[in-house]
Amino acid sequence: MKIVLATGNKGKIREFREMCEDEIVGFGELLGEFEIVEDGDTFAQNALIKARTIYEKLGEDYLVISDDSGISLPVLDDAPGIYSARYAGENATDEDNLNKLIESVRAKKLKSTKAYYTAAIAIVSRYGECVVHGWMHGDVIDESRGDAGFGYDPIFVPEGYKETLGELDNETKATISHRGKALKLAKPIITMLLNK
Repeated sequence: MKIVLATGNKGKIREFREMCEDEIVGFGELLGEFEIVEDGDTFAQNALIKARTIYEKLGEDYLVISDDSGISLPVLDDAPGIYSARYAGENATDEDNLNKLIESVRAKKLKSTKAYYTAAIAIVSRYGECVVHGWMHGDVIDESRGDAGFGYDPIFVPEGYKETLGELDNETKATISHRGKALKLAKPIITMLLNK
């Protein structure tokens, strides 16, 4: 079976390739780019929607991995949550979303506030479906620092650190990130499925 990642997000593809020893291709390399409607109510539902859609198009010679992730702030009733990628609107850029979240934190008259990232990784193959989760807790600050990573990385300070994810090196981020934690749980499942 070949491993396909059900995302067009270049940042996520890069992170998965860095964290996995296996050869991974983005679905766009095989099918061309197209929009997948993510209308689930949870990260797990959206991850499964994406993985199922790609698996149905490619067939049983493929193992499809999909991730849905986002940031939640308790002070904003856990927003942006599953809407993290479109927090500032349907065609918003990472920078638009980042700036809107900074504005939302400042509107609460806060310099920093508790936040957490959630990652749900769905695995779909001819052997069935499963979903694993990873979390990373920390604080969101009201200013952007660092230019590494993508998305909300420049305003998120992980628990136990003084630097934002935008300032930390990739190796450190891989060991503490929500996606890294979920992938650690997914890896043995993927290995087992590939060896069946």
